[in-house]
Amino acid sequence: MATMTDDCCTSGQDGRSERYDLAVIGAGSAGFSAAITAAELGARVALIGHGTIGGTCVNVGCVPSKTLIRAAETLHQAATAARFAGIEAHARLTDWSATVAQKDQLVDALRRAKYRDLLAAYEGITYIEGRARLAADGVLVAGEPLPSGKVVIATGARPAMPSVPGIEEVSCLTSTTALAIEKLPRSLLVIGGGYIGCELAQLFARAGVAVTIVCRHRLLPESEPEIGAALAGYFECEGIEVHSGLEYRQIRKTGDGVILSARAEGGDLRLVAERVLIASGRRPNTEEMGLAEARVALRPSGGIEVDDRLRTTKAGVYAAGDVTGRDQFVYMAAYGARLAAENALDGDKRRYDNAAMPAVVFTDPQVASVGLTEAAARQAGHAVETSLLPLDQVPRALAARDTRGLIKLVADAETNRLLGAHILAPEGADSIQTAVLAIKHGLTVAELAETIFPYLTTVEGLKLAAQIFTKDIAKLSCCAG
Repeated sequence: MATMTDDCCTSGQDGRSERYDLAVIGAGSAGFSAAITAAELGARVALIGHGTIGGTCVNVGCVPSKTLIRAAETLHQAATAARFAGIEAHARLTDWSATVAQKDQLVDALRRAKYRDLLAAYEGITYIEGRARLAADGVLVAGEPLPSGKVVIATGARPAMPSVPGIEEVSCLTSTTALAIEKLPRSLLVIGGGYIGCELAQLFARAGVAVTIVCRHRLLPESEPEIGAALAGYFECEGIEVHSGLEYRQIRKTGDGVILSARAEGGDLRLVAERVLIASGRRPNTEEMGLAEARVALRPSGGIEVDDRLRTTKAGVYAAGDVTGRDQFVYMAAYGARLAAENALDGDKRRYDNAAMPAVVFTDPQVASVGLTEAAARQAGHAVETSLLPLDQVPRALAARDTRGLIKLVADAETNRLLGAHILAPEGADSIQTAVLAIKHGLTVAELAETIFPYLTTVEGLKLAAQIFTKDIAKLSCCAG
């Protein structure tokens, strides 16, 4: 749960003596999804929150980060406008604190509109403020019993600290606090090459900060290697230092910053920066909830163990969202929580299915994927066939004079069915949904190649990538095939 305070939504004690059909612990995206679903089914719901209502996404995650990413993107667009002949543009950052304040205004407005003020629309939901703990008959809230038939745990996750010697002595920024700083540092060391590290590294670099990003493996280790390698190259073109495959030795503070000592394949490294940002993963919020006493098992990663119906190892208790430690995207949290509520109240009929789950990294170019990577498909026993389309073969990219990126498709060589799609493109996020639908409905790459796509769009690249399986697209005219 969030730890900040917000008094706007605190309810009184009058709802605690009642018995509820469902108690939802956590008032973020997953918690609200579960509560609204249950209320629509006619249940009496206790929605239990602690701290700022709304959870990670609206307060310290998706909304604020993407707002600031867009702001910094305008600076980059001006700097690269000269790629078009006869055009010159200039932009400069004049007041970062004003940019942050504008972001905060949007966060406040969405928190009220989509969370706090939404409660009044559902008579079946009672919002209760306080720390919750599992009990024999429902839950305890601030030590007081709140009887309920079933329970959904949706307490989310928080930034995790990596195991680097000396890190406890260093004042580190996290993905939460970094979005709130009103004065930019001169230099920034980003520890972590996952989606959060990549997004924030580019954001601050475009705002004028000298950024170095380090990681133990490679950038975006769960993505296709071609995508991580290409993105690393684009980062370096923007002046971002990228060091991968490191073994961290020590980090320590100095009079004017921090020093990270690490070992790389080429020898020892000593990296210096004014501030350090930790972006090495997130930790599920499972402490002080009585999970062990209730015999609710945890996964090795620290998330709550659930089955495909979102049931925990304790009867009547379900869990959804980031607290499970998997599929940590807000839309998957909301989807899972909806299923958990339905299953809790209606006989466990719904199965959690992430086979066609889209994932987006809001770097520039954007990374978007769905389905299996080539390696995962082979590991699953498929005979695999792939296609790789550089963006300089996509007319939209040529017209935009920005050919950074690629599209990779993964197919079953025996059935021709599309197994995975992976896009690195400036408009990749808005292009992936076509591949999501293709995988969801079992389309083959031949069927994708035969589908009509609008010309001069990035999503047309999916058609071209599908055509590569059987044709030389260099010998096709525009829109042919």
